[in-house]
Amino acid sequence: MSKLAVKVATPIILAGVFAITIFIALDYERLGLSFFIVLLLLTLFVFFFGFAIGQNFSSPIKKLLERATELSRGNLSSRAYIETKDELSQLAKVFNEIAEELEQSRCQEQSAEKSVDLKVRARTQALEETINALEQKVRNRTIEQERLLSETQKLQQQTKTKEKELTQLKNEFSELKSKMPKPKIIKKVQEENADA
Repeated sequence: MSKLAVKVATPIILAGVFAITIFIALDYERLGLSFFIVLLLLTLFVFFFGFAIGQNFSSPIKKLLERATELSRGNLSSRAYIETKDELSQLAKVFNEIAEELEQSRCQEQSAEKSVDLKVRARTQALEETINALEQKVRNRTIEQERLLSETQKLQQQTKTKEKELTQLKNEFSELKSKMPKPKIIKKVQEENADA
């Protein structure tokens, strides 16, 4: 038996026991065996009546509590159907409306996530294609730069070789020039410049 049923049954049983005690106290001297048998039956009736009312009252609340626990654990399809004509059925109706709204909200959230996921995938695919194209351009430019660097190094090597050849030619020219006899006119101009 649940705590709620005991809480409801206890005052009913106590009220019944109190009423029985009052009947006994009124005229306990004239009471016969038949009255005590009726009193015993009445006492049993009060106990069973109290427990039955407690069960009847706590059963819908217990059912609603179980459904609320399922809902809190993520089972959004949980619904409580209580067939009474009091506030508990109204509470169950409100509970079902809340569960329905939560379920619809979850469905909308999931469809929004799917939509966003598809958009992100499409955007990501476009970005990946752009990145791949840029990487290919960078690779092509790197290959071109390496080719130009190689050609530049070859040209520098050729330039150094030509400079060495030019230096050798200058040295050879100077040697040849010094070995050649000087023409007379140049000697005369050099002598006049020396005299002046």
